[in-house]
Amino acid sequence: MIFTDKDLVTKAFIKFFAGLIIISILIFLPAGTLNYINGWIFIIILFVPMFIAGLILMKKNPELLRKRLNAKEKESEQKGVILVSGIMFLAGFIVSGLNYRFGWLVLPMWVTIASSILFALSYLMYAEVLRENEYLSRIIEVQENQKVVDTGLYSVVRHPMYSATVIMFLSIPLILGSLFSFLIFLIYPFTIAVRIKNEEEVLEKGLEGYSEYKQKVKYRMIPFIW
Repeated sequence: MIFTDKDLVTKAFIKFFAGLIIISILIFLPAGTLNYINGWIFIIILFVPMFIAGLILMKKNPELLRKRLNAKEKESEQKGVILVSGIMFLAGFIVSGLNYRFGWLVLPMWVTIASSILFALSYLMYAEVLRENEYLSRIIEVQENQKVVDTGLYSVVRHPMYSATVIMFLSIPLILGSLFSFLIFLIYPFTIAVRIKNEEEVLEKGLEGYSEYKQKVKYRMIPFIW
């Protein structure tokens, strides 16, 4: 497998291994041990598929990978969302490790296994969204020549990527075996609701056909609910 864009490859590998190191520290340091099995399960089911998906995007769609690596938001309203989300992740991972170290309320292994399966399914959903939508940037923007995507999962809800990430992120603390961490991660759906409001305002103003798409697909994330 030959990659022609060496700058993109370098940036992707740096971000991947930086994320792996940071999350490992946030999980295992508070746990006080590397024998935290739940932590290893989470690391494997998060980073192995991520690595494989990154290699596929490098080969098949490097432009989409470049967009996914760009995390510099242009919308000022998103700074608060990013800050709250960052604090949530820090607190959630640290509390999970401390929960294991001090045995506050460790969830049974069947919860970890069931949540791992749910996490994997949400990852597959996320991958399908990436396949369907080549305009899927990490930041809120209207791209040049962007068109409304209204097929596949986008014919069911307007923001299937967020649907996938909510399931994924709410699974994380359960994989790590911490109910207290799960309560912290419940902040995430509310931050996503704020993000969607801002994103739809931008898309309605700048993306031709988006207002009509909203009339066609009524639900944002959850069919028949919201």
